Amino acid sequence: MSLILFNLLVAAILATTVSAEPPEPSFRILVKKSERKLYLYETIGGKERLRKTYQIALGNTPTGHKRKQGDGKTPEGEYYITHKNPKSNFYLSLGVSYPNISDADEGLKSGLITKQQHDAVAAAIRSKSKPPQNTKLGGDIFIHGYGIGSDWTLGCVALENQDIKELFDLLPVKTPVKIVP
Repeated sequence: MSLILFNLLVAAILATTVSAEPPEPSFRILVKKSERKLYLYETIGGKERLRKTYQIALGNTPTGHKRKQGDGKTPEGEYYITHKNPKSNFYLSLGVSYPNISDADEGLKSGLITKQQHDAVAAAIRSKSKPPQNTKLGGDIFIHGYGIGSDWTLGCVALENQDIKELFDLLPVKTPVKIVP
């Protein structure tokens, strides 16, 4: 092997070793409705840890899964953050990808939504974008501020303002959100 080729090979190995940056953290949210808690998990370098636990408030009819617009229930299932709203009526908010495909399947079965609406929800979820918010299933589910004194939202997850500020500043769009009973 020529000396030039050898030097290039060594330089390439050193460049990848020296410039390797620490892995970016990834996050996920777990909401346990019965506990009125939001758990923030962080994964760095393949190792997950609980980063912080937050007290929350829920929809004004907190028991059970959201089935339709106006029922006051917080949905249950697998979702993700669709967008961030810095001009929220509730201090700051993170959009939640409700309805998901399971919600749309149930809505179609029960006659709440059309096949076209179902397909639009499914397409949005597959592309990790914001699903339609204007069906009889309801929409505009957020994780937002304005306090946790009681279950007062129309189906959202509420936190204290300083807590939503932490999450708003930290979490990227598409962060997974799982909501369980």
